[in-house]
Amino acid sequence: MTHKLFLFLGIFFLFFSCQEVDKTIDEKKTVTPKPAAFSLSGKPLFSATPSDKLLEKFKTHQINYEKDASADNLIWYGRFMAYQGKYEEAIALFTKGIVQFPNDARFYRHRGHRYISIRKFDEAILDFEKAVTLIDGKENEVEPDGMPNAQNIPVSTLHGNIYYHLGLAHYLKHDFPKALAAYEKCLATSNNADNVVSATHWLYMILRRMNQTEAAEKVLAKIDTEMPVIENMAYHQANLLYKRTLKLEDLLQESGADGPSNDALYYGIGNWYFYNGQPTKAKAIFENILSRKSWSSFGYIAAEKDYLEMK
Repeated sequence: MTHKLFLFLGIFFLFFSCQEVDKTIDEKKTVTPKPAAFSLSGKPLFSATPSDKLLEKFKTHQINYEKDASADNLIWYGRFMAYQGKYEEAIALFTKGIVQFPNDARFYRHRGHRYISIRKFDEAILDFEKAVTLIDGKENEVEPDGMPNAQNIPVSTLHGNIYYHLGLAHYLKHDFPKALAAYEKCLATSNNADNVVSATHWLYMILRRMNQTEAAEKVLAKIDTEMPVIENMAYHQANLLYKRTLKLEDLLQESGADGPSNDALYYGIGNWYFYNGQPTKAKAIFENILSRKSWSSFGYIAAEKDYLEMK
């Protein structure tokens, strides 16, 4: 009888131990983070934990949309979803906007941007091309910043951002002629200093990649040290390097820290090495960028594309 009791108790404890193991396994499964995207080489990419301040702003925009499902509120809801690194979820919200507001170019513009973030360049190009048709003949408008600069002055426009990101998507596919055409149109949308330095940065790199050195030098005509740049300082510095106003050694020190702006500047330096006959140094810089955390920055994605092409 005692033997049977011990056997029963043993089976009882074994059963509940297995249940606890299964529960632990299930809990581990639920906390395993899902990749926000995959790199061009297939590596899973994970978003950083958003700050409490960002989450608070996101919640505000979510509530605003739930109260009033307007196009503006849906745009902000999607933008702040993306700022958390939840790009697929943001794409779903912008897709919802496209269904509800098919003639609003902003939804194609923002969805295309996030397709770039997750490396779906063809889908991005289709969105931006659709946005181009929707803005045809319409007056340009300033695009409000989701993350305002220090002066709280928006520096970009809807038309400019559509052409800028269209050019970027083509550049990331190394379709330089189409990228060139898009950035020329981007530059024509605004004469403010921030727009000039950002578009010129890409125009110069594209023309150098196309071995059109003389044309590349000409696009630097509007660049000088006194430009009233508000937020695109990295692009301004890169342009001053191309114009040989700043020294390469000084910029190498400034571009060392992690972050989207420094990735952009550092990528420009890597590119400078590349088309000036020093591919080994270029590759080392691209590899360094890929060791950083800002995997959704444009400099990072461009470095990723170039590094894979050089392997």
